[in-house]
Amino acid sequence: MIVKEVRLGRPRTPWVTRVLLGICCAVFLIGPASGLNPAYGTGPDLLATQSAYFERWGVVPDELWSGLPGSLTTPFTALFVHGNWLHLLGNMLFLHVFGAMTEERMGRFSFALCYLVTGCLALLGYAAVHAHSDQSLVGASGAISGVLGAFLHLFPRARVTSLFPFLFFLPLRFPAWAVLLFWFALQWPGVGAPDDRPGVAYLAHVVGFALGFGFAWVCRERPVRVKGTPRSTEGDQAT
Repeated sequence: MIVKEVRLGRPRTPWVTRVLLGICCAVFLIGPASGLNPAYGTGPDLLATQSAYFERWGVVPDELWSGLPGSLTTPFTALFVHGNWLHLLGNMLFLHVFGAMTEERMGRFSFALCYLVTGCLALLGYAAVHAHSDQSLVGASGAISGVLGAFLHLFPRARVTSLFPFLFFLPLRFPAWAVLLFWFALQWPGVGAPDDRPGVAYLAHVVGFALGFGFAWVCRERPVRVKGTPRSTEGDQAT
């Protein structure tokens, strides 16, 4: 997946996006979910360790609302925990593709605030609807959905090149608004899924997407500055 957009001036290094990518990957690799650390054991021992790990750092709605010690911080810690390799790689792909341009347009502080706030609120929104669920919820999906919502507001005319497996990986280009609204429509049917159903927390995706779009709308677009190169009074020089 590739996003193309006309930029004015030299783009800044997306340090916030890179740091978020690095933290998520590092947490996953050193944790039990990756299965790479032999200290966590194998087989049933590893599965038990993973379950306890997710319950400790993920959002468990009934524990969150009951005010158990440590549960109030889990909407933040859960943003950096992922359940498996596919979960991690999928989220990091979307963050890499859409995060850099969103950060450049919003600014580093606003982008970081948007990511963390929408991510936490998305998890809280899911926990509020499924208040009696004892399943742990982990992952940056809500925060990245917020990035997608912000991107849609900031770059509605960007072109997204996607590869479709069912079309023999034929690369096709679509407007960003069409791709993201299609993605949003795919999430909506799963919003009403019961809380005891295994799978994806679609409600967190929908909440995060809407909050990200609203965050970008409130902040407005920052004016784009074009930095010109001073011309020499003695003529141009090539180097």
